[in-house]
Amino acid sequence: MLGRLNHVAIAVPDLAAASAQYQTMLGAEVTEPQVLPEHGVTVVFIMLPNTKIELLEPLGPDSPIAAFLAKNPSGGMHHVCYEVEDILAARDKLKQEGARVLGDGEPRIGAHNKPVLFLHPKDFNGTLIELEQA
Repeated sequence: MLGRLNHVAIAVPDLAAASAQYQTMLGAEVTEPQVLPEHGVTVVFIMLPNTKIELLEPLGPDSPIAAFLAKNPSGGMHHVCYEVEDILAARDKLKQEGARVLGDGEPRIGAHNKPVLFLHPKDFNGTLIELEQA
């Protein structure tokens, strides 16, 4: 079911500072910030030869990332994103196997303009998993 690793997401308290750190200290290529109100975040992607790192900053106090940063003030790894060929088939199989899909279970459009779903971290060894249709 799983395709390639699309990205690893890191929640940060200051997106501009984190982006500058990746650019200056690591010489990374960083995309322009993208505001995603439906997900409650602003994101940038650090472009790597084989995958991406997504930096997430909350849009406001109701953002899920704000709650994460309240527990982890300096930030930290938030989730991993895997590609799947058919997100609805993947969702149905996972639900059949007992995995919990977060939200209403329907895919939403993610930062790459593709359908995404999130899986409960308690079902996957404490790791929040995002699935993105390839």
